[in-house]
Amino acid sequence: MKTYIKDLLFLTIGALIYAFAIEGFLVPSQIIDGGITGISMILNKLTTTPLGIYIILINLPFIILAMKKLGKRFVIATLYSIIIFAFGVTVFGRCLHGHCVIDNLELFLAAIFGGLILGTGVGLVIRNGASLDGTEIMAIYATKKIPFSVGEIIMFINVFIFTIAGFVYDWQHALYSIVTYFVAYKTMDVVIEGLNESKSVFVITDYSSEIGTDIMEKMDVSVTYIDAQGGYSGAKKRIVYCVISRIQVQKLKEIIKNIDPRAFIAIENVYEVEGVRIKKRKV
Repeated sequence: MKTYIKDLLFLTIGALIYAFAIEGFLVPSQIIDGGITGISMILNKLTTTPLGIYIILINLPFIILAMKKLGKRFVIATLYSIIIFAFGVTVFGRCLHGHCVIDNLELFLAAIFGGLILGTGVGLVIRNGASLDGTEIMAIYATKKIPFSVGEIIMFINVFIFTIAGFVYDWQHALYSIVTYFVAYKTMDVVIEGLNESKSVFVITDYSSEIGTDIMEKMDVSVTYIDAQGGYSGAKKRIVYCVISRIQVQKLKEIIKNIDPRAFIAIENVYEVEGVRIKKRKV
């Protein structure tokens, strides 16, 4: 219960910090974020519909999509975080009335400090097992259809969004948006202790076949079995190895612990992944 309360608290704080960055720095400066939030900000600029409504409506299909592969806990935490974020955007928007929290702040400083605050908020949410943007969920599913990594797909999506922003706002503001996105991304990495696009996972267990089968069936992730021998016991074992996205870590842990609570799990950062993804055979 203490863990759930702690996670809930940090999810709330992270989502509200994110909302403050959007309404306190980005919206008044006509700078946008990447992903679904960026799309929502562009639509809000072109219409009279509140930003919070777009954030919830556009993210909702991706949250439903995540239910099967990423687990109920992740989906509930993500839905909660997005609702708090949308609520925060609405409240801060009304309180600030479109004005920056610092009067006469230059665009470059707004981009830098907005990115720092934004990245802090997003980092807190991801660190506590949720997401504030459906882009990454969409990218995970897109990797099944096209030969690109999650990080590459997200980059393509954001390049498209910032290009559209150049036409809706102007190219100067679009370029400052890229600066904000870069600063936010690096800040987020610091907040979540260097969490990267992918993770390599080694699982040492007596139930390697059961765990490997569940990972492949429930997460649609390929696994590799590595023959090994215990240094102390001398017992023969099979290590389960796989590479997953950062937001799939919690789901993977749940699968492993449900089968073998005593399993040894080692998770490492992966800075680059290349090669052909092995697809399931159709029966």
